[in-house]
Amino acid sequence: MFLSVTEDLVRRRAEHNNCEIFSLEEISLHQQEIEKLEYLDKWCRDLKILYLQNNLIPKLENVGKLKKLEYLNVALNNIEKIENLEGCEELKKLDLTANFIGELSSIETLKYNIHLKELFLVGNPCTEFEGYRQFVVATLHQLKCLDSKEIERSERIQALQNYPEVKQKIREQEQAYLLKRAREKEEAQRRMQERKEKKQNQMESEHGFNRLWNDKENHQAEGDGEQEMWRTVEDDEEDRRFWEELTPYTPESRLETHRYIEEKRRAKDNIRESKKREKSPWTLVTAEGKVLNVNVPKLHFSLKDDEENNQIILDLAVYRHLDTSLLDVDVQPTYVRVLVKGKPFQFVLPEEVKPDSSSAKRSQTTGHLVVSMPKVYIQKPTGQSWTACLSRDQVTSRVEKLEVDPSKYSFPDVTKIIQEKERTGQGPVSLQPKRITETKKSNVDFENNEDVPPLI
Repeated sequence: MFLSVTEDLVRRRAEHNNCEIFSLEEISLHQQEIEKLEYLDKWCRDLKILYLQNNLIPKLENVGKLKKLEYLNVALNNIEKIENLEGCEELKKLDLTANFIGELSSIETLKYNIHLKELFLVGNPCTEFEGYRQFVVATLHQLKCLDSKEIERSERIQALQNYPEVKQKIREQEQAYLLKRAREKEEAQRRMQERKEKKQNQMESEHGFNRLWNDKENHQAEGDGEQEMWRTVEDDEEDRRFWEELTPYTPESRLETHRYIEEKRRAKDNIRESKKREKSPWTLVTAEGKVLNVNVPKLHFSLKDDEENNQIILDLAVYRHLDTSLLDVDVQPTYVRVLVKGKPFQFVLPEEVKPDSSSAKRSQTTGHLVVSMPKVYIQKPTGQSWTACLSRDQVTSRVEKLEVDPSKYSFPDVTKIIQEKERTGQGPVSLQPKRITETKKSNVDFENNEDVPPLI
């Protein structure tokens, strides 16, 4: 099965263009394990820069209609021949570093790319041919730089003078290389067939091992452990043989290595998924109905009692760059539960809260999840003696006017709080009133001495 360019992949890599692909001018599709190049000439007609390095592309195809393409990077792929680029009229730079190009004469197809100035062929088998650089310089007159080295005028003149002889040598070396490649392909096919048969025998022996242990029902747990250990030893031995085996560096061996790594990764993922399925679910509520405190994602958190706003605030330190779609918050009257990538965080609240009035937000600076939960009961005021702390709604709804029985209670007469004293004066012009004498009944032994000044 070939991994080709998909529309979803192109849109994901076109975020800088608001995921619009019809007007895309630059796209990077490197390290995407692409094995077949297609659709780009239909979806992205305005492409000017295309990065396809470090994939598994065996052939240049379906890019000939990109009339505006100026830079094409297909380094580190499995390309063996330069072809299908005649339609790239504006092509100025072509990078074919570390491929498997052995047919050096295929560069003649680049004659039609009259704007081509830079060409990179470092790391290809053709660079080992005698007369390689002279042949390229003499063939592509429009070229200004080859393998990061500028082409001098004198070098081009000399290459043109020796072109017939150099061309003949290149043809002979090409034929020898093509014969060698044919043998390598046969060897790769044979090795692939042997590995396939070996894999089939291994699967049959593993099936027999499973059946043997399934017959021993009394030792099932011990058998599972033995079986897993046996598989681990076999995998380690297989890995050792694969990586120690000497093989030539060819497109087939590179593809085979990729397939082997992908197969091992898929097997590990399957084992991990099976273990997840076998794992018992987390206990969040006991059989008696008691809610438990659980922190499976092992996140730091803090719980704050905001008395001023009569609410409880939970600050959960979720990962800063975690997508919010991977969080699920559930507030209940007595507890709060947060699922972080499927892993539950659950905390029993010290007071009852209102789930309908609760809110959950992400901090823009730290990324923390902040859950605000208003309390059902308001804080008891200082100096009051309420028998119960009712909610604000309940207090508002139960406010009644106080009715007083006048017969049992009367307001004080403020006019008689201070008794009026008798004063004598001599009219409005008199500023100094006469001394007021008050006769008080005192003790019988009291003597009034006129010489002693009165107490004020």
